Amino acid sequence: MAYKPFDLTGKVALVTGGNGGIGLGMADAMAQAGANIAIWGTNEDKNAKAAAQLKAHGVKVYTRKVNVANEQEVIDGIGATVQELGRIDSVFANAGVGYGAPSFLEMSTEIYRKTLAVNLDGVFWTLREASRHMVDRAKSGDAGGSLVGVASLAAIEGAARNQAYAATKGGVISMIKSCAVEFARFGIRANAILPGWIATDMTAGAQANKAFAEKVIPRVPARRWGEPEDFGGVAVYLTSNASSYHSGDTFIIDGGYAIF
Repeated sequence: MAYKPFDLTGKVALVTGGNGGIGLGMADAMAQAGANIAIWGTNEDKNAKAAAQLKAHGVKVYTRKVNVANEQEVIDGIGATVQELGRIDSVFANAGVGYGAPSFLEMSTEIYRKTLAVNLDGVFWTLREASRHMVDRAKSGDAGGSLVGVASLAAIEGAARNQAYAATKGGVISMIKSCAVEFARFGIRANAILPGWIATDMTAGAQANKAFAEKVIPRVPARRWGEPEDFGGVAVYLTSNASSYHSGDTFIIDGGYAIF
């Protein structure tokens, strides 16, 4: 029989913040590979538009309005997703916000708390509830699963004026590593993705900044902004059986920026 490790037929992938940007780029690639997709987002119009795009690939798509900063919404969301699609094979904790400040000295406690609520609390609840589902499946004889936390280069580099954001992304990496060790016995792996400079709504300000375009992007060895579709391959890999022994890792998707 032919080796088809990247065929995702029969698998279900959940992507939080999956109605745009990197999340939608990952979801679209997984749908093309045959996976049924669950999208969580807070904007129902964007959810509907994303669903239409994904359904064109001939897969089942479930969308739900979920604010991951609300614990009960996450708990209810996992239950509803499993009920609708039957299972969750991979979860991409991708929903995030990018609040910053003119300087660390001017960063308010409100910004700090709002950033942590989505970027760290939301990831915590999403991974915890997905893990419960996957462990229950494993105990019933259906082992396996993939937990993915979308972090950022800010987790490993000095992100001036973004201390709150950087702290949350560093926390995501640590959380993922802990999950990788704890749940390996159930066939569950856990990995983090660290995007570099990617052209999304979150980076719209930087994209419109002439100085940024002239001084920062030329330092990217790939000589361009990353695009959401650049994350399709790693998403398919992490959901596929090809990554069944790959856990506790950090995937840096940045066009070479971090090493230059």
